[in-house]
Amino acid sequence: MIRKWFSITVLFVLGIALFGLSSCARNTHLVSISVQPGNGTFAAVDPSLFFQYKAYGTYIHPPKTVDITDQVTWQTDNPQVAQVTSAGVVSPNTNCGVAQIFATMHDSPNDIVSNMVSITVQGPASEGCPQGGATNNLSVVISSGATDGVVASSPAGISCGSTCSAAFATGTSVALTATPNAGKSFNGWASGCTSITGNGATCNVTLNSDVTVTGSFN
Repeated sequence: MIRKWFSITVLFVLGIALFGLSSCARNTHLVSISVQPGNGTFAAVDPSLFFQYKAYGTYIHPPKTVDITDQVTWQTDNPQVAQVTSAGVVSPNTNCGVAQIFATMHDSPNDIVSNMVSITVQGPASEGCPQGGATNNLSVVISSGATDGVVASSPAGISCGSTCSAAFATGTSVALTATPNAGKSFNGWASGCTSITGNGATCNVTLNSDVTVTGSFN
């Protein structure tokens, strides 16, 4: 009789334990989402560039953290700057600027929202795009013969005649090359150059402050 009651008791205890485990499994809940890695910067508006982000979900009952990248809904608050696919791939779109990337998931009855990562898309300073730092102005003044030739910059931004000033990221090295029109000549650079190359036609400038360069045609 004792053995019979002992067996019944053991079965009862096992039943409670199994019920508790199954109940716990049924009540698994997502409590947070972590998007990794952190903030990122694209050096240009170029849709061929991309970052791969992952979403990790933290659950309770039982506690665990797993990759849920393909289960969440990926979102961006500025899709014209940074776009994101359903697989967490982030790439620049058409505009420079800053966008916030995040992931959401519905786990009844709650909507779980991840942390946000900041994506900066840079571009030409002449378009007002963020450069990750300060910018400085480079100006070209043609003291004589202003219509007798053109001064062009590399990287692009200045074409003087028409555009004689542009902003570039601080620390940028800019080469200004003077090209005289047919029948005209370039007299040389009077001021503002860090160095002069190209048989005197190219003025090299390193922008650590605003700089004005002076030259002339004849």
